[in-house]
Amino acid sequence: MDAIPWFEYDKDDLNVAQRAFVDVLSERAVSWLVDPLDTVVLPSAHTSNGQLIVYLDITDPQRDQGVLTVGAYFDSLVVRGGELHHQDLTIRQAAGESAFEATGSPTELANRTAEWFEAVLARPLVRCEWHHAGKVYAVRYEYADTGRGLSEGFEDSLAPRALRNRLAAEGVIRGRGRINRAGLGQPDVIARVRGVASAESSHHP
Repeated sequence: MDAIPWFEYDKDDLNVAQRAFVDVLSERAVSWLVDPLDTVVLPSAHTSNGQLIVYLDITDPQRDQGVLTVGAYFDSLVVRGGELHHQDLTIRQAAGESAFEATGSPTELANRTAEWFEAVLARPLVRCEWHHAGKVYAVRYEYADTGRGLSEGFEDSLAPRALRNRLAAEGVIRGRGRINRAGLGQPDVIARVRGVASAESSHHP
């Protein structure tokens, strides 16, 4: 059985410039610590603005949890990249620290895009956990270098009663799994998910 390639595509779906762009990305991605199935090519015929989209889903394999989607738009002359919304794959304007734009040939743009993907993957991503009665009631993924949160979740029924009462009294809204990081105190566990500069997992009493 043949191995699944990174950024797999059907040749009939891409033009010459797009194939040149994706082929370079695919070659570079071989060295990335990501599952090929997490790298996606969306042909321009299937996008709202007629541009090719390549994207990568960054996951936490320990929890089988998607954390972040990053990708780039390519129109043969220009490439624009950034963090993408999960539903419509538009670039999130608020996440300016991860955005980039470049011009050049398809090969040049592919290498620039690969370097950008590699820089994103190298950032220290950690998972913060809050425990009670042997179960995790809150999880937050964030970049360790800036503390910026990427995704989070809060299970009200698993949280300590005193904490729930305090948060309710303070009017903290935890709808749609959102949490108030400051209101939870120090995490019980900070686990390294990926990245070159973060510390290994740490536990707090």
